[in-house]
Amino acid sequence: MSALEPTIALLAEMIAHPTVSDSGNRELVDVLAMRLRAEGARVRILPDASGTKANLLASLGPEGDGGLLLSGHLDVVPPGAGWTSDPFRLRRTGGRLYGRGTCDMKGFVAASVILLPQLAARGGPVHLALTHDEEVGCLGAQALSAQMAREGPRPAMAIIGEPTRMRVIEGHKGCFEYTTRFTGRDGHGSAPDRGINAAQAAARFAVRLDALASELREMRPQGVFDPPWSTISVGRVEAGVARNVIAGQAAVEWEMRPVSEAEARHVKHALGAHVEAEVAAHPGLGIETECFGEVAGLEPRRRNAARDLLLGVVGGAPGLVPFGTEAGIWQGLGLDAVLCGPGDIAQAHRPDEYLEESQLAACLDMLEALAART
Repeated sequence: MSALEPTIALLAEMIAHPTVSDSGNRELVDVLAMRLRAEGARVRILPDASGTKANLLASLGPEGDGGLLLSGHLDVVPPGAGWTSDPFRLRRTGGRLYGRGTCDMKGFVAASVILLPQLAARGGPVHLALTHDEEVGCLGAQALSAQMAREGPRPAMAIIGEPTRMRVIEGHKGCFEYTTRFTGRDGHGSAPDRGINAAQAAARFAVRLDALASELREMRPQGVFDPPWSTISVGRVEAGVARNVIAGQAAVEWEMRPVSEAEARHVKHALGAHVEAEVAAHPGLGIETECFGEVAGLEPRRRNAARDLLLGVVGGAPGLVPFGTEAGIWQGLGLDAVLCGPGDIAQAHRPDEYLEESQLAACLDMLEALAART
């Protein structure tokens, strides 16, 4: 395929920019913006408050609403330990492209940048949205969608290129992430009644979360997702300084993956009642929950023009995935949204992350077919 080698070259350049979520992405945004402007795209760079990160929105074709949006994120998770090569230098071997972000999801972004002019040649509007901070709560996409709601453009369809092995995906659960912090009063462990034990309050909270998880399971014993029910998971508990000191501080990091907004509201109401009872029973105890992101799920819908369009190109049957993406945000803006991208989610966030060249080639085939079809 003529576009494959230029796409791999661009991917190598993108991997060399270590756009980990807790750092910046502006250098890569500027590189891509320059390239897209050279192709005639109307490019908007929308920085966050820090100025070190930005969303990029590029448009080709006629101005106004309608048309197709290709959506990807530029941030990656930290490389971590266990790599057998430099995670920020593309390694090409055995038909695989190794590097942090090759699969999740710079491969799709590179393919989209390369073929955006070809997609625009079909005559309708085509847009490319590249966001920051997807890995830490989809913060960039939420800001970008809000700005597009105010100022436009308002595309008709969105393809989010998360790794699905090029299968068309029409739904996933939401992802809500929180940290609940407990402030008590420390003291000597020999006199527990003289303090307020934040660790014990955190433990009771974690037990309540576990009970709510069981309730959610009973509320939806069957359904299309795997598992069918909304889930709650406690990821981290931190408390105290020593065994013989009453814990004055504690924190519970937890997440909820709701199938529906109604089930999310049920959990929030139940936890609100739990917190009120705790504070009443333990005067002086403080409990506050910080929300790190409430990303809506992608709701499978009977009518979805993006799904139907892609099924006509790649075939197969639409599916569901358990992981969260930005797709629900675009659906909330009024777009028909679908996931379809190269690579396997099993490779994301792992040491020696890789993208198969055959998957990248299939993505290019899909985009070229869209350019010819729509």
